[in-house]
Amino acid sequence: MSRYPQVTRDDVLAAAERISGAVQRTPLIETEISGHRLWLKCECLQTGGSFKLRGATNRLMQLNAEERERGVVAFSSGNHAQGVAIAAKRLGIPATIVMPSDAPTLKIEGTKAQGAKLVLYNRQTEDRVVIAERIGKETGATVVPSFDDPHIVAGQGTVGLEIFDQLKEAGASPPRQIVVNCGGGGLSAGIALACPEADIVPVEPVGWDDMLRSLEKGEIVPVGPDAPPTMCDAIQTPLVSPITFGILQARGAKGVAVSDDEVAQAVHWCWREHELVVEPGGAASIAAILSGKVRVVPETVVVLSGGNIDPALHARLIT
Repeated sequence: MSRYPQVTRDDVLAAAERISGAVQRTPLIETEISGHRLWLKCECLQTGGSFKLRGATNRLMQLNAEERERGVVAFSSGNHAQGVAIAAKRLGIPATIVMPSDAPTLKIEGTKAQGAKLVLYNRQTEDRVVIAERIGKETGATVVPSFDDPHIVAGQGTVGLEIFDQLKEAGASPPRQIVVNCGGGGLSAGIALACPEADIVPVEPVGWDDMLRSLEKGEIVPVGPDAPPTMCDAIQTPLVSPITFGILQARGAKGVAVSDDEVAQAVHWCWREHELVVEPGGAASIAAILSGKVRVVPETVVVLSGGNIDPALHARLIT
């Protein structure tokens, strides 16, 4: 893995200083499940509705004047799209976002509202990376991937630094286990760097659990061509990156996969217990706890990574 760009805890600390004031310090909420205390890190309450603003802001802030003028291009099913669009608007950078045509309407409209130019593609027949790279070559724009970038990973890792500080402020011990939703692995890898003493548990949808299988096999394994539909669009990623895989492998992380039924129950639980609006891809982590697939240990933290869910779907899941 040495031939790939790497990221360290120092990079996460530098990112925290760089983006301070540009992102929200989201709440850490104490809760209880089956008599066990645990903590919820509410990135669903972040500006833009997910943690993605952190990595996007850290990446875009490091562009030089010429790069800012040429703009950026990103590809995403929604949350990274909105994160890049918000960060670009704040910094006065033109942004083009490549999004699947079947992305939730809320995410498409939210990205448009930030002034980004949208390019829609067919998730089944087109390659979003190829489209973004073509736009980058044609326009000179910088491609900003959602997780395969050391600056993005460092920015996402600031979630972990906040968790560490907030537990200390609450009079609790440092995090022992952090359960994280995982698509490409940027958030889970960044948190692994930020909290080196905690066990990191990446959670994915059944059939889209390529990080789980990659960690088990010891090499990157893509999602199969027969992967089932999932409501967890935010973490529906076909291939993890060498950067994120390398970090999680080095930490000995072990993944978990959850079903859509388990995720639906988790979305309902978040609303019933805490009136938190959490999207399916942001609730897979708590689904792993509620289903018993991950055992609660002292100072377990569950990251609720996003809240961008179609209102009609949310109403159906919580009814």
